Amino acid sequence: MTIDTHVHVWDLSVRDQDWIAPDSPVRRDFSLADLAPEARAAGVEGVILVQTVTVPEETPELLALADAHDLVAGVVGWTDLTAAGIGEELARLRRLPGGRHLKGVRHQVQGEPDPRWLLRPEVLRGLSAVADAGLAYDLVVLPHQLPACVEAAARLPGLTFVLDHLGKPPVASATLHPWAADLRALAELPNTVCKLSGLLTEAAPDRTVTDLRPYADTALDAFGPDRIMFGSDWPVSTQAAPYGEVLDLTRELAATEQILHATAVRVYGL
Repeated sequence: MTIDTHVHVWDLSVRDQDWIAPDSPVRRDFSLADLAPEARAAGVEGVILVQTVTVPEETPELLALADAHDLVAGVVGWTDLTAAGIGEELARLRRLPGGRHLKGVRHQVQGEPDPRWLLRPEVLRGLSAVADAGLAYDLVVLPHQLPACVEAAARLPGLTFVLDHLGKPPVASATLHPWAADLRALAELPNTVCKLSGLLTEAAPDRTVTDLRPYADTALDAFGPDRIMFGSDWPVSTQAAPYGEVLDLTRELAATEQILHATAVRVYGL
C-alpha cells in the first residue's frame, strides 16, 4: 500500500498560479480526474492535497475536493499564520464540508526574503496555534532557510514539522554541503519528519538514480525510514518524469513500508 503525501491540483480559470512560468508545460489545469488513473495504476491508495497559493479561498476548495473524492486522504492547507485569530480560523475550516480532512498547514516560506521569517514572534504564535489544533506544519523552504527551521522546531517541540522536498537540495550541482549538515541538525529534533519528494525537479535533465542517491541516503541516515514519507509532487514532477516513473524511482531509492505508507498514516493522522 502506498500513500502519496504531496500532490497539487489547480484550475487556471478559477485562480492564476503566478509561480508557474509562462512557458512552463504545467501552465494548464490539473485535476484529480487527471491524477486518479495514474495513481491507481501505480498502486497508490490515497493522496494528500497540498496548497499552492497564499489565498484563503483555496483551502476550503481543497477540503471540498477531499470530501467528494475517496482518493484524497487529507489536505495541507494555508491560513495566515500571523493573524491574531488563527485558532478560530483553523476551527472554522474544520467545520466546513470536508473539514475533517484538514491535516496540516503550509506557507510559502521559500518566497519570503527574510531567511528567519519562521522565527518572527507573530509566526511562532501562529505555529503554536497549529500545534494546539493538533495539526502538522509543512515546511517548504530553500537550503539557506534550514537553520531557521531547526530553531523553530526546537522552540515548538509540541508541533510536528514536515520538511517538503528534503529542503530542495542542490541536486543539479551535485553539492551536498552545507545542506546535508543543516538537514542532519533538523533531523536531530524528534518532532521533525521529511518528505522524499521533489528531487527530480531539482536535478539536471539527464539525471540518473546515481545522481539522486546521495541526497536520499543522507535523509535516510538522518531521519530513518520511520520519519520519511513519499511524495510525488505531482503535477510539478511531470516536468521531469511521468507519475509512475516518479514512484518507481522512489521505490528504487527507498522502498520501505514506513516511507510508502506508515509514516504518513502516523504523521497526518490518516
